[in-house]
Amino acid sequence: MQGVSTAKVTKITEQLCGCEISSSDVSRAAALMDEEQHKWRTRPVGPMKYLVLDVRYEKVRHGGSIVDCSVLMAIGVDPQGHRSVLGVSVSLSEAEVHWREFFRSLLERGLNGVELITSDAHAGLKEARKACFPGVPWQRCQFHLMRNALAHVPREGMKREVAEDLQSVCDSADEHAAAEQLERVVRKYQSTAPKLAEWMEENVPESLTVFRLPMSHRKRLRTTNMLERLNRELKRRTRVATLFPNEPSLLRLVTAVLIEVSEEWETGKRYVTFETK
Repeated sequence: MQGVSTAKVTKITEQLCGCEISSSDVSRAAALMDEEQHKWRTRPVGPMKYLVLDVRYEKVRHGGSIVDCSVLMAIGVDPQGHRSVLGVSVSLSEAEVHWREFFRSLLERGLNGVELITSDAHAGLKEARKACFPGVPWQRCQFHLMRNALAHVPREGMKREVAEDLQSVCDSADEHAAAEQLERVVRKYQSTAPKLAEWMEENVPESLTVFRLPMSHRKRLRTTNMLERLNRELKRRTRVATLFPNEPSLLRLVTAVLIEVSEEWETGKRYVTFETK
């Protein structure tokens, strides 16, 4: 669970306990976690107000080659305002197919009542989301949107100004004010950076859905930054392993970390507060 190899575990136990434990013994011990982890990944879910999605990639050995393996994660905020990790999936399959299967598993486990989905604009995720959660409003992560926008800036010297202009849109008082500010920003760059202006006009509105939420919820749900600490913890563990021998070993480690984080969230303070009617 700390990401270290079975060989290192064997060496440590020999030094501390004075007995020899083979790599196969360590592997069998690790496999004992699989059943409990499977139960956690397939547990009933229930109603969730908000759904936050993310993906990260880890190196896995596959067929004699080293490939990127996608790790899909779903975080939910329940009607009481508490966060929890709803599920995780590891696969080498195509992005959209993997997301679609992941979403279906969440729905089969009872996920319902979702009022907003926050995620980056992954192409596969977008199509799968439309198919599995039709009609659910989508909030495009403002942090990732900002990075995407800077890739369309024609000159390096313009990036800071563009970032400040986009931030002014995101920091508007309400949806109407944000739309008006976006119009001003688009007009500003139509002559100096026409492709950027066109991109902003088409893409920035996807990041303004959060204005439909209560003001106290907007900052929490306008980005996927709630996953920052979670991803930091995952990276701390996976960088020790560097390369995973297969998909199950990656899933075992990631699941162990997510269980720890989810339990902390579920028993901690509320992430948001919903007004009682």
